[in-house]
Amino acid sequence: MNCRHCHAPLEQVFLDLGHAPPSNAYLDAAALRAPETTFPLRLFACGRCRLVQTEDYAGADALFSADYAYFSSTSRSWLAHAARYADMITARLGLDAASRVVEVASNDGYLLRNFLAAGIPCLGVEPTDSTASAAEALGIPVVRAFFGEELARQLVADGMAADLVCGNNVYAHVPDINDFTRGLATLLKSEGVVTLEFPHLMRLVEFAQFDTVYHEHFSYLSLLTVERIFAGAGLRVVDVEELPTHGGSLRVYGCHEAASRVRSERVDAVLGEEVRRGMDTATFYEDFQGRADGIKNALLTFLLEQKRLGRSVAAYGAAAKGNTLLNYAGVRPDLLPFVCDAAAAKQDRFMPGSHIPILAPGALEAARPDFVLILPWNIADEVREQLAGLAAKGTRFVTAVPRLEVT
Repeated sequence: MNCRHCHAPLEQVFLDLGHAPPSNAYLDAAALRAPETTFPLRLFACGRCRLVQTEDYAGADALFSADYAYFSSTSRSWLAHAARYADMITARLGLDAASRVVEVASNDGYLLRNFLAAGIPCLGVEPTDSTASAAEALGIPVVRAFFGEELARQLVADGMAADLVCGNNVYAHVPDINDFTRGLATLLKSEGVVTLEFPHLMRLVEFAQFDTVYHEHFSYLSLLTVERIFAGAGLRVVDVEELPTHGGSLRVYGCHEAASRVRSERVDAVLGEEVRRGMDTATFYEDFQGRADGIKNALLTFLLEQKRLGRSVAAYGAAAKGNTLLNYAGVRPDLLPFVCDAAAAKQDRFMPGSHIPILAPGALEAARPDFVLILPWNIADEVREQLAGLAAKGTRFVTAVPRLEVT
């Protein structure tokens, strides 16, 4: 396999999590009696451009199906994050009724609803029917397609060139990152701005966030690598923000090479920190496997000990990261009888691989488990707040990443 960006041969294995099904391929009861497709889940680090990427096996059409079950609006904290961004970028760019905003991977309209309410023309690009329908129900126009250079040309021909192109947690999800980036450049007006948010590889390594690895994430990104990819498409990075979302993310601002926008000092600060930590060397990408194995073993030890002691454990949040963790650890319903989730699209279905049933949150109140394992650790505070009633009755909360913690 060659690097998806620079085409150099890939030789350095960053992480090997064995075989797993797609992390959002939730199952119904009938599917439990059928064979389940799994793919190798292995990451390589490119020795030339330092792009960390999945091994080529699963295609986007197999991962983002019509009934894709992830709805961004399920999380209150994420809705608040999107609203703050919309207010900020509207003021920063002076967006108004004469502007156009295009969001790539617009999901259920969690972000564009803010621009719609402000009277700013907007368009979503979203390939999954389930989430696109939810956005359209809010009055948001949606093009149901995967984004790339060809679609961008069509949109421009239709008068949809954008003052702002935004993409939250999509840049890591595209199999052809070069084509996607050329699409951003094509769609962007001459003085327009693109913003992309994605988990920062530096933080993934720092906090051993191996459970954020799944097939839907084709790429794991540093600013060093993103700057190289942008340059290949005629874009340049002009600003960057470090965000707490998803365990530590970057919001990168880009524009055309010839645009008049001035590069922020924050770009060089983040690049300097990445170099200081060695992200431009092969050494940085070594020994991550052992840290992932340590987290897996600690979780298994905890679950086995609770079963031995006769204590009950349930989980909250049927998140993709939870599926990675449970499948790599080999956790099944004998150790974790059920997971609760607020998303109706996931309820009464089963976690891929582990086949753990997914129930509505009310099941936790009925069961009153001794422990609740919070799988989406990035919103653990929000979950603890939601489940404060259980805590008052003696339930304790557990997170497994970056280390096992019981509160």
